[in-house]
Amino acid sequence: MIARRDFLQAAMAASAIWGGGVNWSRLAAQQAMTQDDLLAFETTGNVTLIHITDIHAQLVPVWFREPGVNIGVGAAAGKPPHLTGDTFLRHYGIAPNSPAQYALTSEDFVALARTYGQMGGADRIATAVKAIRADRPDALLLDGGDTWQGSLTALRTGGADMVRVFNALGTDAMTGHWEFTLGLDRVNEIIDGELAHPFLGANIFDAEWDEPAYEPYTMFERGGVPVAVIGQAFPYTPIANPDWMFPGLSFGVREARMAEVVRQARAAGAQAVILLSHNGFDVDRKMAANVPGIDVILSGHTHDALPEPVLVGRTHVIASGSHGKFLSRVDLDVRDGAVQAVAHKLIPIFSDVIVPDPDMAALVAAERAPFAEELGAVIGRTDSLLYRRGNFNGTWDDLICRALLEEREGDIALSPGFRWGASLLPEQDITREDIFNVTAMTYPEAYRTPMTGEQLHTILEDVADNLFHPDPYYQQGGDMVRVGGMGYRIDVAAPRGSRIGDMTLLATGAAIEPSATYQVAGWASVTEGVEGPPIWDVVERYVARTGTVSVEANDVVQVVGP
Repeated sequence: MIARRDFLQAAMAASAIWGGGVNWSRLAAQQAMTQDDLLAFETTGNVTLIHITDIHAQLVPVWFREPGVNIGVGAAAGKPPHLTGDTFLRHYGIAPNSPAQYALTSEDFVALARTYGQMGGADRIATAVKAIRADRPDALLLDGGDTWQGSLTALRTGGADMVRVFNALGTDAMTGHWEFTLGLDRVNEIIDGELAHPFLGANIFDAEWDEPAYEPYTMFERGGVPVAVIGQAFPYTPIANPDWMFPGLSFGVREARMAEVVRQARAAGAQAVILLSHNGFDVDRKMAANVPGIDVILSGHTHDALPEPVLVGRTHVIASGSHGKFLSRVDLDVRDGAVQAVAHKLIPIFSDVIVPDPDMAALVAAERAPFAEELGAVIGRTDSLLYRRGNFNGTWDDLICRALLEEREGDIALSPGFRWGASLLPEQDITREDIFNVTAMTYPEAYRTPMTGEQLHTILEDVADNLFHPDPYYQQGGDMVRVGGMGYRIDVAAPRGSRIGDMTLLATGAAIEPSATYQVAGWASVTEGVEGPPIWDVVERYVARTGTVSVEANDVVQVVGP
């Protein structure tokens, strides 16, 4: 396996905006590494896979801070991907202050970001894909989903910008999750008329007829052997997102169904079986242990980036990050009817090292051009690092909660524990594009409603169980709901219904009483018919009125266990 050696020996870099006209991070990047170094791979076997997932509609390079807190429970406690900071660095042998530290952890993020710059960008991704295909022309490009949502342009075009870009990349198959929040009619319109590759979902059924709603898998002939790619959409889409947007569809883990589809693929002649999954990493790890016959799981949903696969029995589980920061290249040696060996490399997409592909750069520019004025509008400025990812809080959501409290006159604010959303560094302007990068969705209404303390407790307990249930098949996605105006204690190892305590109203320091009523402002309710201004307008008004925002460290959540 070549993954760790190639990744960790690479000194990687990208663009920045400081330096009085001299792009110091670009100079550092180009001195440290070349594009050839980034894309170097000792080609082996006869089948190549390219995996990208959870790009969340980010077409241009971004900053994206990895989580500082990522707690694993049950059998996943203390195992990848639930390692952060120094623990992650030690586990993978990553040198402090290295480019790999910057790409893969939150440690010293601001300083390293200013050194190594932004990551991603569809034009750089295209360059990497073309380089791999120049080496292995029939390489399969597989998209793990969460592709058509997460930006102003994707929202304005109903995902069409992302569809055109991924068609141009030469994508071979995809699965999905947030795609369904465009609405079932729009999803089927794309699949039936715009998408140039199969949309796979072995676990999606027509609820009325109890039959598959989408193709479960597709077969490819690659390297002289049949390869099956099975799609697994996010199992809890109707719980995490509004089920009224995709009526008549039934999702679920459906382990028995997956075993059946694997058997069908093998019976049809598949010598390699690839699961293109949006389960989340811990669900994939359990599925790998319970369902025989899967050679590789390309994992998505939880946004994990791991420099080498996790081996579960004979199944390699691979995590390729999010927001366009990485591609995974996987070479398979398929002989005598089976996969004999697997080689993997997590390729970092450093935007000043990888030269933009001119055709893709032109397409991205054309997709963004109708919205250029909106995208570039400067609303304010930040003195603080703004990030989202983390189990309990992120400064972007702290800012959103503050906007909700002030603009919607709430006692308490709730912001959902979404994992998507690009970061901003201190001393940067906040543009309208930046605000949409953390709010762009199809049910954005910012509600204001009375809730009792008991209702608030129930909400927090339910979300905690979704995140910290010891059985991965009961983990329904996302991080903890973010809170403004209140604090609480959480024991992640406690049983369901007993994790949350010491709920306190910050304005008074008083305990939140079960029978008392509080005005709660929030957004992204899954209930149909919720009324309120879109959250991006709420945040924009607050930022414009404030001018320069500062978000102090948040310690209102006290974590104990596991």
